[in-house]
Amino acid sequence: SHRRAVEGTLASTTVSAGRLEVLDERLMDLRRAYVVTPPLEILAQLLRDLDEVRLLAGERQPAHVQVHLSEMIAVLATLVADALMKLGRLGQAQLWYGTARTAADDSGSWELRARVRVQAAMLPYYYGPLDRAVSFTHEARLLNRNRPTSTGAFAAAAAARAYARQGNAEAARAAIKEARELFDRSRRGASEPDDAWAFPLRRLLLYLSGAYTYLGDTTRARHVQSEALTLYSGRTGIDPALLRLEEAMCLIHERSITEACQLAGQTYLTVPAAHRTEILGARAQDIIAILPEDARSARAVRELGEILALPTGGM
Repeated sequence: SHRRAVEGTLASTTVSAGRLEVLDERLMDLRRAYVVTPPLEILAQLLRDLDEVRLLAGERQPAHVQVHLSEMIAVLATLVADALMKLGRLGQAQLWYGTARTAADDSGSWELRARVRVQAAMLPYYYGPLDRAVSFTHEARLLNRNRPTSTGAFAAAAAARAYARQGNAEAARAAIKEARELFDRSRRGASEPDDAWAFPLRRLLLYLSGAYTYLGDTTRARHVQSEALTLYSGRTGIDPALLRLEEAMCLIHERSITEACQLAGQTYLTVPAAHRTEILGARAQDIIAILPEDARSARAVRELGEILALPTGGM
């Protein structure tokens, strides 16, 4: 009877296969919606589903179900952190990225562990410290072990732009080469569905744009920006705007200050209000930050500053 009781406990579950399937479908719907839905709006939906999965994970489940629930928590927590980062809620975002890493580690999946670390590198890439962004991408690349996966390509591309922004040109160029090679070798890279957890070509180009822009390689930067913007054509969200802001940075490298500020201001105002969140303002402020001192009193710079003082979509 003791043995039967133990076996009964091991077999007990409150999650049927059908319920897991429904949760998986809802998570995929959220991943697709995340790409086009304003962060403040999607945040409530993510937290609602995360709460349901958390309650199930808190009950005794067979190991394979528990692993599956941990994987779901890792993905949902990452998207919550990403939304909070876009809204400028940096402290909360950092805590949620930590939760996502804990859940990914609990799942035991090396690819999920790597992916969550690449995602977590975004916060220090945009807001500092850069050393932490480099550290997260380094961990992700170690976990990937040069396997031909889209996650490996993502990790290398994220490392490339972090190194470039840090001023480490040699490491940045090596990471760019690795990102391109892994992406080309990855069977899934270019054909994944349009969802927030995919790493399609347009996102690779977005990351390479950042790397080339900070390397001061404006010719290559403009080439990948042009290709990426074609692929983003007709899409809402902030990625196309981030590409145009990097175009503006290239103009500053070429000393076209007025044109750069006008492009940045126009880009900022063209983004739908609900998507015009803190991260976009911070990125546009980076443009002012890299201006030569003698150019900061120019009329176009002042006008850009006034545009950036407008309310954001994170209110």
